[in-house]
Order: sequence, then C-alpha cells, then structure tokens
Amino acid sequence: MFGQGGHAALALMSLLLLLWHDAAPIEVPQDPKILQDLKQPPTIVKQSVKDYIVDPRDNIIIECEAKGNPVPTFSWRRNGKFFNIGKDPRVTMRKRSGTLEIGFRSGGRPEDYEGEYQCFASNDFGVALSNKILLRVSKAPLWPKEVLEPVVVTEGSPLVLLCNPPPGLPPPFTFWMNSAMTPIPQDKRVSMGLNGDLYFSNVLAKDAHTDYSCNARFLFTHTIQQKNPFTLKVLTSRKVAESTPTFLSPPGTESSKMVLRDEQLLLECIAAGLPTPTIKWFKKGGDLPGRKVKFENYNKTLKIINVSEEDAGEYVCMANNHLGSIRHSIFVQVKAAPYWLDKPTNLVLAPDENGRLVCRANGNPKPNIQWLINGQPVDSAPPSLSRQVLGDTIIFRSVQMGSSAVYQCNASNEHGYLLANAFVSVLDMPPRMLGLKNQLIKVIENNRTFLDCPFFGSPLPELRWFKNGQGSGLDGGQYRVYINGTLEIKRARSEDEGTYTCVANSILGTAENQVLLEVKERTRIVRVPEHQSAIRGSTARFDCVVKSDPSLPITVAWTKDDKPLYLGWRLKKDEESLNIPNVNEGDEGTYTCTVKSEIDQDSASARLTVLDRPDPPMDLDLSDPAARSVRLTWIPGNDHRSPITQFLVQFEEDRWEPGRWQNLSTYPGDLNSVILQLAPYVNYQFRVIAINSVGQSQPSRPSPRYKTSGAAPDAIPRGLRGWGSKKDNMEITWEPLLDLERNGPNLHYNVFWRRKDLGHEWNNVTTMGSKHVVQNTETYVPYEIKIQARNEFGQGPESNVVTGYSGEDKPTDAPTDLRVSKVNSTKSNIHWKPVDLNSIQGEFKEYRLYYWREASLVPGLMVNKEKKTKGFYSTVAEPSGILSDLVPYSKYKMFMVVANNRFESPPSNTVEFTTKEGVPDAPRFFRINRRSFDTIHLEWDKPLEPNGILIGYQLKYQTVNGSRIGRLQLEQFLPNVTDFTLRLPDRSTRYKFHLSALTQVGAGEVYAEESPHFTNEAYIDQVDIATQGWFIGLMCAIALIILILLIVCFIKRSRGGKYPVRDKKDLPLDPVDQKDQDGSFDYHSDEDNKPLQGSQTSLDGNVKESDDSLVDYGEGGDGQFNEDGSFIGQYTVKKDKDETEGNESSEATSPVNAIYSLA
Repeated sequence: MFGQGGHAALALMSLLLLLWHDAAPIEVPQDPKILQDLKQPPTIVKQSVKDYIVDPRDNIIIECEAKGNPVPTFSWRRNGKFFNIGKDPRVTMRKRSGTLEIGFRSGGRPEDYEGEYQCFASNDFGVALSNKILLRVSKAPLWPKEVLEPVVVTEGSPLVLLCNPPPGLPPPFTFWMNSAMTPIPQDKRVSMGLNGDLYFSNVLAKDAHTDYSCNARFLFTHTIQQKNPFTLKVLTSRKVAESTPTFLSPPGTESSKMVLRDEQLLLECIAAGLPTPTIKWFKKGGDLPGRKVKFENYNKTLKIINVSEEDAGEYVCMANNHLGSIRHSIFVQVKAAPYWLDKPTNLVLAPDENGRLVCRANGNPKPNIQWLINGQPVDSAPPSLSRQVLGDTIIFRSVQMGSSAVYQCNASNEHGYLLANAFVSVLDMPPRMLGLKNQLIKVIENNRTFLDCPFFGSPLPELRWFKNGQGSGLDGGQYRVYINGTLEIKRARSEDEGTYTCVANSILGTAENQVLLEVKERTRIVRVPEHQSAIRGSTARFDCVVKSDPSLPITVAWTKDDKPLYLGWRLKKDEESLNIPNVNEGDEGTYTCTVKSEIDQDSASARLTVLDRPDPPMDLDLSDPAARSVRLTWIPGNDHRSPITQFLVQFEEDRWEPGRWQNLSTYPGDLNSVILQLAPYVNYQFRVIAINSVGQSQPSRPSPRYKTSGAAPDAIPRGLRGWGSKKDNMEITWEPLLDLERNGPNLHYNVFWRRKDLGHEWNNVTTMGSKHVVQNTETYVPYEIKIQARNEFGQGPESNVVTGYSGEDKPTDAPTDLRVSKVNSTKSNIHWKPVDLNSIQGEFKEYRLYYWREASLVPGLMVNKEKKTKGFYSTVAEPSGILSDLVPYSKYKMFMVVANNRFESPPSNTVEFTTKEGVPDAPRFFRINRRSFDTIHLEWDKPLEPNGILIGYQLKYQTVNGSRIGRLQLEQFLPNVTDFTLRLPDRSTRYKFHLSALTQVGAGEVYAEESPHFTNEAYIDQVDIATQGWFIGLMCAIALIILILLIVCFIKRSRGGKYPVRDKKDLPLDPVDQKDQDGSFDYHSDEDNKPLQGSQTSLDGNVKESDDSLVDYGEGGDGQFNEDGSFIGQYTVKKDKDETEGNESSEATSPVNAIYSLA
C-alpha cells in the first residue's frame, strides 16, 4: 500500500500530465540529402535472440548492428562485466558492426563462452543497448545404460512404459518404435503421453512384443538416441474382466497448470479401463474457446493456442465406459511476461521545444519500469533542468542543443523483461525543399488535385502557397493546405492553370519551390463496345470512340479476358473500332478497350458470344415397337450457345426411293424421345437434325432399320375427275397413291361410273394405271364417278361420288342481230340475240366479241388493225354489254361467236360503227431551251393520237419563286405552230408551263414543264474575264502573232509553196473537240466535264456570246432539260452544206478558230 506521500506524488504526476501540452515531434523525412547531414544518436537495428542456443559444432555468432550519425562504435559486457575482445584471440568483431564471431579452429570449448552478453553502440550523441543475450550451448547427452527386466502384465490390465529421455538443450523430441524401425501403432487404447511415456488403457494379448523402444531426437545435432527395448509379456485367461475407468495421467481428481500469455496450453488426460474409456472435455463456468481449441491424441490432449487471460479457469476431463465414469479437474493459471502497451519511440525536437517519452507495459505480475540514459540508470545521471521523470513518462521542456541522448526503458517481472531504446535528438536545420524543382503537373478537369511541396526544417517551418506570384497565401474555399505542405484544389478548372509557389519560412531562413499546373480535358470513351452475339464465320465489330484533350497523346489498346490481344493478320483495329472477321469459337470472350493518356485512362468492356450450328445428335435408339409406331430416342449434341429450338426427324426407306432422305416430323427442342407415326409396309431407318437460330446441324448417324407390317390402303386417290377428250368419250383420271400410301404390294384401283339421274347400275373396272377411258358416250352428258384403292391385304375406302361429263362438240347456232347503240368517243353499247343453249353442245363458256380498229377519221393517220376480244356471260333473253376503251374519231368492225370449253360457233353478222371526236393526247414532246440571258425557246410536237381534227394549241404559264406563284398567262397557237420564244424580264426568272392540244371537243392532256435554273457559273466567269483589260490585251497579242504567221505562210504560198489546207482539215480534232458520227461534239475529258473556259466560237468564224445553254449549236431542239431542270440534250453542231463548203479553208485559217484551238 502507498503511504500518504505516495498518493501525493501520484496526484501531482496526473495533474502535470493533464496540463502538459508538448509540441508534436519532428518526423525526419527519409531523404538522402537530409539524412546525410542529419546528426542522430545510435539505434539498434539487429540483434540475436534473448535465449540463444548454439550448436557446439559451429562457430558462435552473436549479432549486434546499429545505425547513427556519426557511425556508432561497439562494446560488449559479459555477465555484467566489460568483455575485452582484444585479449581473446578466438573472438573478433565485424567491421562497422558490433557482431561477435567466436571461432574454435585453434582449440577451445564452446561451453567456456556460455553466459549473458549485452552490446553497447555509442557515438557523440548517446549510447544504445541490446537485449541481454543468454548464450547456451546445445547438449545431446547419451541415454544411461540400464538393464530392463521383462514387463509381465495380465490381459485387460493397464500399463505404462516409461521413457525418461536424457535432459537435452533444447529438450529432445520422443517417439516409440520397434526393432524394424516401424512406429508403434497408436490409437484410442494405446498412445504416447506428453512426457514421452507409452500408455496402455488395457493390454491385449496382441501387445506381447520384445521390442518396445523409446527414441529421442535432438534437433541441433540431428541425432536419434534409442533406449534399450522393453519386453512385454501378457498373461492371458479365458475370460478378461472388465473394469471401470481410472486415470493414468494425471493422477488423482485435480491438478494445476501454469501457462504464460501468448504461449500454447497443453492439457492431458489418459485413462485406463476395459472397455477403453472415451475422453470428453469441458470448462466450468463457460464454453471452451472454439476458435483456439484443438483436440489431439484421440481426444486425450486439449490444445489451446495463443493463450490469453480469459483462458484461465477450471478445465474438466471426463473418462467413461459402460461401467462408469470419472472426472479430473485441472486449474489453469495464466501469467504473463511483460508486453508493450506503449513502446517509447525516437523523439526529434527543435531547440526550445517540449516533448515526452512514454513507456507503458503490462504483465502478470505487473512489471517494474526502470529508465536508463545512455545505458546508465537515470537516477545516477547528471541532473538536467529540461528533463523530469514521472514513473513511466519522461517530460522534456525547452530542450537545448547538446542534450541529445539515448534513453532505455526496462520493463521486467519474474517471467521476463522488455528493453526498448528511444533517442532524443535536438536538431536545428534551415528550411529545405525536398521535391523536384519547377515540376510540371498535368491534371484532369473537375478532379481533386494535390500539389506536393515536401519540405523540412527544424524548427518546423511555416508553409504558404501563392499563385502566379501574386496575392495572399492560398487557403480556404477552393484551396486547402495540409500540414505536410500539400495544396489541395478541390475541383480543378481551366482558370486554375498557372504557376504555384510554395514558400517555407522559419527563424533560420526561407526556401521556396514552384509547380506549373496544366488542366486537361478528361479522356473518355463516348461510344462504348456493346455485348453481341455473332454467328461463326461472320464479322464482329466493337466500337470504341474516344474523346480526349487534343494536347494529350493517347493510346488505345484492346485486351481479351484481361490478357493482351494479339491482332495478327485477321483481327483489324482502327482508331474507332475492332473488327473480328470470320469469327470462330476461339474469339469468344470479354473484350476491353482501354484508352490511356499520360495522366488518366478509361476503359469499357463487352462480351462476344460466338454462335454456331449445333452438333448432330448422337446415339439414336429405337424402342417400344408397334404396328404403326416406334419410339426414337437420341442424345442432343452441343448447341454452341444458341439453344436448340427444333429437332427434325428424317427417314429413308429402301423399297420405293432407296437412299433418299425425307422429312418425317419436327419436334420441340426440349424433347429427345418421341413416338414416330409410321406407314405400313415400309422398311425405315431414321436420322435426326438439330436446329437452332444459326441453322441446321449435320444429320446424325442413321438408326437401325425398322420394318412395319402391311395393311389395306388407308388413303383415297385424289383429284378424281371425268372429262371428254372427244365428243363420244369420257376420260376418268386421278392421282395415284404415294409410295408410302400403298400399305402393301400389288396396288390396283377399282373405278366405278354410271349415267347420272338415270338409276343405272354401276359399271366398274380394275386397273393399275391412273386413267380409264369410257368410249361410245353421248355428247356432253353427266356421269357419276367414284374410286377405291386395293392391295394384297384388302380394299381401301371408297371416294365420294363426283360428277364428270363426256366430250363437247362444236356449237351449231351463231348469235344473230348483232348491233350497237349509244356510241360516243370511247365506248358503245352492244346488243344481240342469244342461241339455244342445247345448240352449244358443251358447257356454255361465253359470248365472245371480236373487234378491231379499221381506220382513223383523221386524214393520213395510220392505225393498228389487230383484233381484240371481249367475253360476255349472259343467259337472259335479250343480252347486251358495253364495249369500252375505244379510240375516238375512228372506224371499227366487229362480230360475235358463242363458245364452250373447246369450240366456237360460226360468226354472227359483222357490224361497222364510228366513234365520235374526243380531246387529243398530250403533245409528243415539250422542250424548254435557253438560248440567251433574256429568252426561253419552247418546242413541241403534235400528239400521237389527236383523237379528232386539231384546231390549235394553248400554252398557260406563270412565274414561280419558291412557294410564290405569279399570275397565270395564256398563249394560243395555230395547229401548224410548234415553237414559241418567251422574253424574260430577269435572267433569274423561272416559269411553269402547261401545254395542251385542242380539238373542237376541247383541250387534251396537259404536258407540264418548268424552266431550268440559270446556274451556268462558268459562263458568268467567262463574261467577267472577257471584260478584263489584261485578258483583252493577251488575246490581242495572240491574234497579232497568228496574223504574222499567216502573212508568212501567205508569202511562202505566193512564192510557189503549197499550204496543206486539205491535210490540215483531215487531221483528227483535239480530244476536247472530237466529233461524233452524227456531227455533234463530244465534250467528255479526263477531268470529268470541267466547265468550258473562255468564250465559244461559232463555225463560221464569228465569236458568239455564250450563255448557259449550247442549244444554239444543236440541231433544232435536241437539247432539252428534264423535269428537275438539268440539261439532258446533247451538245451538237449544225452546219449547212453550203456553209461547210464555203468556209472549208476558214476553219483552218481563221485567227479566232486558231486561238480557241490553242486554248
């Protein structure tokens, strides 16, 4: 118990700790430049374990390494005294290290060096200590010599064979073997205990052996020592007495066990009895810790790993057999060697700063805390006003340069100790920038951005950020400055671009650095690849359209199933897609498009599923045979990722069409066993075809053959009819049964017939063909007909009775009194007197009118006199009809006959009539030609069918400007006028024309056209160029040169030379001026009909003004525009014979022509 003074000290310590506010310790960055100049006390970085057991056959190495600046020096203590390494020739210390090496080549015993070693690492700023290392040499003593008497035991009794291995360091591993070096079999009855003894819960006669030997294996020496073997003799009896359980280990009803925290707890209960008892474990007052508990050695050993304080308590093991049970309690205590709660760490302080070292540990019993400074107890060190020790805490106030030291904290109890080194380093250093200078940072727009500015100094400098060298420090709002110097821009925008400067400032100086920030547009995939299914052999395409910052180069890479995709010769990649032609199963997978820039990336994936025709079904089997059915079963093949929707069953028979496979039936894709409906008298074999969305599989292998028995026909012959091929017969025909409808051999047909409605008996005949002719019939009389099929197995069903007719003959009577009425320009009413229906001598078909156009009433108009027909079906007493689609103003002729299915009657009287005058057809053509800026020339031709006497033409026209239409104007012309020239008020004016021909009846069909756009820009440019002074001067110079050449030629000719005019004329024209056979010019060139450059020249040598139409050079009106205004006429040149002859030489010698030939 504490006294009053102790309570006061504790209260004062608690108050000081509550009121104490020390500065955060300085974290020294691991920058090589900083560390190179940084002075620090030593730190132990490597040392041997506390309990150090070594192999006596090897050299001894005791490790101790430390770091510090300056480099530490090392010394050792052995058993608490200075260990003078220089005086022992067997001991050496490694360079720049404190590690000891003890060699025994020159003699000596390793046991002489056993003891407790401790390493000291020192430099100008302090001393660091290693743990106390207990060095021991491994021992493997021999088994003591002893003579073992044979062990005699009664059958059913318990037995323990003692091992008692020799003590070794570390303890040996024990096991039991026989003389054949085979392990002794262990089970619930026989097992080895934790102490190495071999326990028998009860001995059986089979246990009698002479070679039970305990073996000890020593880990360091890798040797095995064997104890002298036991000889076990078993006394047997007729009846072995059973016994209740008793404990062999541990003895009694209770025991205790102590275990250290974090170690392994092993509890053992081995019981004797017959029958062999079973062992169960439980913990009083709680459950066994399930996650840490393990039962071993046939439930005889309870193992708990990583023991903690809550594992303490009473553990009970219970042994029972059918005779009874016993219990043993084991009281477990958990102690603890010291362990850290708060381990002291190195402390770097600037001058005049405060700090503290904390050393907190726990254990059972509670450990004692002792502070040392540079290896000496802190109480014996020189006093310091800046240092105060308060139990497990040392407080530092206003530290000064020169007060650096290494402090040790030792926490110990009876079960062990902990030793920790922590230095206190007082450091002053001006601010330094640790990062790269003038770094360029590229970031993505709208992302959080961090600009790093690593710095260091002691005392810790104050850091501020500036943008573009202006304004106050950046902090708050869009910006946030972290304690490590990093500047955060919460959302980078284009206006955030610029130069950022970080400035570190302390009482010892200032340092700064700059960062250039560029904000870039995000790289993203705007059209991602989509999942798709592709049929094998087709082409699959994955899109990957990317949008990125133009200043950032990007790369697009494709992967398949997260592995790089090898493109090769088949796969094709462009900037926006991946194409996979001739898809196969190996192409199936997940394709990922990844686009990367130097600062960001985006990716998108899609799955390609390859579809294919299914594999053929397999293993066809026939079962459940019946007269007309059988069950067919098969195993479906692979559907290749497209579900099977149907199965098609086909058959082949070897009697009628051997080798030909025919469709039998289709079945849903979820079936693989069906009953097939079959025909009699067929030797079948079957095959199955699977069908999915891609197509059909290959056929399966054929099934075994299956033959059905014969039967009478089931089918009735189809298509039964009777008709006459002659006037005195009737042919009875039908469609023969199909091969699969025969149902048996020797197929025949029974044919029956009789006169209808006369009550006669049936006539019949049996035939193998498909036709029977009844001779000597009356003309066109009805018969009743029926038919049935038969074979060797019997007769089939009879057909329904159908009505047939004997043959037809020519009608004897002709229609009479054919006449017309109400004739107009295109139709007329027809009347006639009917014939007696009996005179038709067959089925009445129609009254057939033959008519033709004999002539046109228009003088000189040729007509087509081809005959036409029109049928009228009428059985009334006074029949009539209407004949339409006649040509107006024409003379027609006609006559009529009556017809049955085969013949026509003699003709009726012939009638002539004329149609009245009508309105004419549209003009044969209507062309619009533009010959100059201000005129439009219209041409047309008379109609093909005037339908009367033409009295003229009428032309209606109006201006059009988009949706606006001008006033309608009318022009009328005489019948011999077929052209008209219209003057335009403006070159851009467009007109809509409506032209129709006139007869006395009225205006005919209208021919509508619209004038074309004035779009010949080439002509406009030509006119503009021709008005330029430079162009006029150039043309004059060329003309002058040509004139001089002509004069020279003329002089030469006048002196007797001949100028080859005819030869010149016969030369082929330039490609641009090549003539066609009809005299027109072909203006096609290699440059796709470029607009003609320069003014055009007429053939008589005079320069004509050009407009946007070349019709002026054509023959008549051949040049024309189609309905959309495009020019469809052919550029042509017309020359009169006289003009050609008169200007023959001028074509070659005209200066103007020469100019344009040069152009």
